[in-house]
Amino acid sequence: MKTLYFITIMSFFSALFGGKAPQYPSDTITTRAGEELTFHFYAHASLAIEYGGKWIYIDPVMEHADYSRLPKADVVVVTHHHSDHLDRQAVDELTTRQSEVVCDRTSAEAFEMNCHTMRPGSVANPIEGLRIEAVAAYNTSEGHTKFHPKEREDCGYILTLGGSRIYIAGDTELTPEMKALKEIDIAFLPVNQPYTMTVEQATEAVKAIRPTIFYPYHYGQVEQKTDLDALKAALEGITEVRIFPME
Repeated sequence: MKTLYFITIMSFFSALFGGKAPQYPSDTITTRAGEELTFHFYAHASLAIEYGGKWIYIDPVMEHADYSRLPKADVVVVTHHHSDHLDRQAVDELTTRQSEVVCDRTSAEAFEMNCHTMRPGSVANPIEGLRIEAVAAYNTSEGHTKFHPKEREDCGYILTLGGSRIYIAGDTELTPEMKALKEIDIAFLPVNQPYTMTVEQATEAVKAIRPTIFYPYHYGQVEQKTDLDALKAALEGITEVRIFPME
């Protein structure tokens, strides 16, 4: 297993006064290049990466964070157009003329966003030091393919920062494209049936791609509660599972 040193920082959300920015749970790791990188967790599929003074926001949605009081984005990354992943108001709140937006084809067309339009297999370098590779994201189980059909070309992404490869899967089940991924250091995988993966599928995915750290995310907002304890137990000795409030 690859060596990845880390420092964990937990700063839970609280109401702050005096104009201070709101605080959310975060986790800091050291990249392969020996540089610090911090994940900021908002809710569900919304998170941010802080690295080298740059801010990269993933699937921002207004109900998940007070984006008006957070640092402006250097890059915004959108996996697909569903309302729990793409909120045009949040994108507009975060971006400036200098910001870059990376999004899937359907989001670009439906919301008329000026972005680096991605399809599975696409590669973008929106800012110096960041490489983004698009990975197909879709449902495979019978009766579920209507949620995220393969032909729509929703995307997950591999972000390479400081030599570390961070896979943010978007809404998907276990696919051949996911199983084929190599050298993934950190993986964010969704776990909430019927829309994304079961605990068993997520376990199989992690065993296939072998990330050093696995963050379950997008695991709430459905009737059947995701058994995170069972997920963590199933992966003991396989990878480190870190649980943050990403319902």
